[in-house]
Amino acid sequence: MTYAFSPPATVAVPIAGTDDLFPVHRIYCVGRNYEDHAREMGFTGREPPFFFMKPADAIFVVRPGQPASLSYPSLTGNFHHEIELVVAIGRGGAAIKAAGAMDHVYGYAVGLDMTRRDLQNDMKKQGRPWCIGKGFDDSAPIGPIVRKADAGDVTKAEISLQVNGQDRQRSRVDKLIWNIAETLEHLSAAWTLQPGDLIYTGTPEGVGAVARGDRLVGAISGLPDLDLTIG
Repeated sequence: MTYAFSPPATVAVPIAGTDDLFPVHRIYCVGRNYEDHAREMGFTGREPPFFFMKPADAIFVVRPGQPASLSYPSLTGNFHHEIELVVAIGRGGAAIKAAGAMDHVYGYAVGLDMTRRDLQNDMKKQGRPWCIGKGFDDSAPIGPIVRKADAGDVTKAEISLQVNGQDRQRSRVDKLIWNIAETLEHLSAAWTLQPGDLIYTGTPEGVGAVARGDRLVGAISGLPDLDLTIG
């Protein structure tokens, strides 16, 4: 059997402290998972979690110490940052219970859920899917994955994003409405998780627009910073 054309290369993220790569299967994202962010988006309370997806090749790898320029995307004039803790899955499963969910975690990384907010809002108003606002090329910047044993207790880590040296977002991972284990329980009820899945766990308050030339530095305690410029 031959392919009609050469299949694309496997999308992969570097694993910190090794020469190994983490092959990406799917990217799941949790919506409105910090209470203050839910409020700034017009919602309140501990609503049941909801999920959306980005294609695996939306990954934009940012390596520490190497300049990274993220292109300002087409069709938008309102390009937003959303800093997030990314959970990397090492062992798959369906209907995972929260009590054992952390056994499925391989490691963690700093990620950005970049959003064409004007396109997303337009689709919402029309009652249409808003993939065009979330799942575009390079919409999922990510730093190296740190293995769980090397990452410390990220469940209590500080999470922040600076734009041009000024705080835009700052919170703590323990302010997640649905914590990592609970998120995995809900997610695996709908999809069978696989090794290689990445879960962007939600963003705190302070999301906003960026422009060409802006420098973004995302940080989560215990993980390598994510440092890029909008080109």
